[in-house]
Amino acid sequence: MDRLVLLESTALPFPVDNVDTDVITPIRRILEGLPSMVEHAFEPLRFAADGSLNPACALNDPRWKDAGILLAGRNFGCGSSRETAVWAVRGMGFRCVIAPSFGDIFRSNCFKNGVVAIVLAAEQVTALVEEARAGTKRFRVDVERCEVTAPGGRTFAFELSPLRREALLEGLDDLALTLRRSAAIEHFEDVDRVRRPWVYLASGRVAD
Repeated sequence: MDRLVLLESTALPFPVDNVDTDVITPIRRILEGLPSMVEHAFEPLRFAADGSLNPACALNDPRWKDAGILLAGRNFGCGSSRETAVWAVRGMGFRCVIAPSFGDIFRSNCFKNGVVAIVLAAEQVTALVEEARAGTKRFRVDVERCEVTAPGGRTFAFELSPLRREALLEGLDDLALTLRRSAAIEHFEDVDRVRRPWVYLASGRVAD
């Protein structure tokens, strides 16, 4: 997983509430595979009935074609647990999503795929959206300091659990995080094997 320490990028304003994972990656696009999932991400919102791009959708606005930050609405990523929704968001170039709230599983999947999902108060997200709509200046997301800084200079602090912060800063997935603690795990098992040998009978690894 790629490290994410500091992100400086334009931010795409997309304050639409209750965007669910079925909208982000419709099932038929999932069946077509990853390229199609990215190309048709947010299909019900980005495309008209005839398949043409919807010019009213900010996701199609060329001003933000290189944005690495998505400013979303309440309950972003709600609905089903499909991890493909995060794959599509990441595939579109977003390494950070900022919203007043997220679907819990979607937010967890973000961190597992190197995307930082930041919760800010609704009024703070609104302020960021207004700045994003006013121009194409760059925002700053500092994972190490847990701060978002808008082009106008306003800074908002956000919260990350120590484990999630470590994973992003070091570029570690869940398995890599676990392996970093292999010595402690082995020590626990050695002690526990003496204390509760019956637990390890099935594995054949009991204390001498």
